[in-house]
Amino acid sequence: MRVRQFRYAADNLGYILYTDRSALAIDGGAVREMCGFIESHGLKLEIITNTHQHGDHTCGNRELIARTGAPFIDNRTLNPGQTIELDGEKIEVYHTPGHSEDSICFRTDNAIISGDTLFNGTIGNCFTGDLEGFYRSIKTLLALPNSTIVYAGHDYVRDSLAFARNLEPENEAIGSFLERYDPELVFSTMEEERAMNPYLRFNDPAIVALLERNGLPVATELERWNSLMRIG
Repeated sequence: MRVRQFRYAADNLGYILYTDRSALAIDGGAVREMCGFIESHGLKLEIITNTHQHGDHTCGNRELIARTGAPFIDNRTLNPGQTIELDGEKIEVYHTPGHSEDSICFRTDNAIISGDTLFNGTIGNCFTGDLEGFYRSIKTLLALPNSTIVYAGHDYVRDSLAFARNLEPENEAIGSFLERYDPELVFSTMEEERAMNPYLRFNDPAIVALLERNGLPVATELERWNSLMRIG
């Protein structure tokens, strides 16, 4: 399964997942560019869907449907663990509430389309207020292999890693990632996220020590997560 990233608006990122013949559009705000890509590659758009229902992710749905005739699948109807197939290749649905109640991620064989759940270097705002549910969602993504490529819903890299560097000025992984960061193709690996993203590092001794210096609870993993979210 191949992935093509499309930037639209100020920092939104949408995606086409595709095989030799078929495609699936996720968060299709870049309508003109997506349609051009589909046409130039001789693809049939089989499905249009979203990572969640916030307007900056759904804004292209209506026009994309009108221009391609492809069926729309409401992400809220997709079940955890459900698979979508394109020419026999599988895309697995992960339910990852936290940023929004309806947030989902799409996993291919080597990548995760993570929407606003996991960004490159940070995580989404917890608009649901359910910090424990968000923690469980992040734990689900932390189970992915190191080699998994993370394609997020926004490019917040520079601001996110400025914050991460403020927390951990000695963390060399942050500078290493920034050296290779390219706004034309924004991605990371789970290995990089584990090394640089503070919100995935709630068990790391450096982060635990930081929380302790701030007088925050660290006795359990969930407490460390909640404490880290407080200083964010």
